[in-house]
Amino acid sequence: MAKPITLPLTGGCNCGAVRYEVSEPLVSASYCHCRRCQRRSGTAASAQAHPAPGSFRIVAGEDKLRMWQPPDGGGEKWFCGECGSAMFGSNPSHPDSIGIRMGTFDEDPGVRPTVRQFVAYAAPWEPIPDDGLPGFSESRHAPGARPL
Repeated sequence: MAKPITLPLTGGCNCGAVRYEVSEPLVSASYCHCRRCQRRSGTAASAQAHPAPGSFRIVAGEDKLRMWQPPDGGGEKWFCGECGSAMFGSNPSHPDSIGIRMGTFDEDPGVRPTVRQFVAYAAPWEPIPDDGLPGFSESRHAPGARPL
């Protein structure tokens, strides 16, 4: 039996300078296999949780946050300017506009990834597991996107 979550969910960076809270249960979670996420995380895929609109807030260290936005206008990537921990991404053009990096939660956030996107760019050195999750070649938010 799964342990019930306690709200607010909390999390932060490695050095503790940046802290956040999520005041409502998370809506969903996903894996992204795009090259940006690979380079940003140093891993084959990025696991991110998507909060309900208005439920995510920075409670400490907002002045320590730094942001990088790709030149093509893709979503913002937020990280701690002190320790470099990747914290969250924001892309207002997506329905799940915030993606909190799941490794930054203090405890089990109570949600599991249910989809994989950008699998066309999956790292050749780590095959995508046969876990039954639907996979999308590109963004799952693209018009007409269908699972493979």
